[in-house]
Amino acid sequence: MAFPDTFKALSDPIRREILQLLKGGKLSAGDIGQHFNMTGAAISYHLNQLKKADLIYETKYKNYIYYELNTSIFEEIILWLELLKGGKENEK
Repeated sequence: MAFPDTFKALSDPIRREILQLLKGGKLSAGDIGQHFNMTGAAISYHLNQLKKADLIYETKYKNYIYYELNTSIFEEIILWLELLKGGKENEK
């Protein structure tokens, strides 16, 4: 996992809101776009940043692309944070 890409993607409030939407299940770009007042190109940019960071993945069904959370990345982040926290406690 590339932490710089992950944390860069998570630093944007729009992308965090997209992740919140995807907690409920997979959505198309159009479904995601309905929640924002921005162009389709801007939504596509944010989705691409999230894909680049492996926070989401896409599946194609007929003429649609659906986006879903990649929960394994979040598990890796949590594990890393727990190790970091544990490391501090071990130094005491």
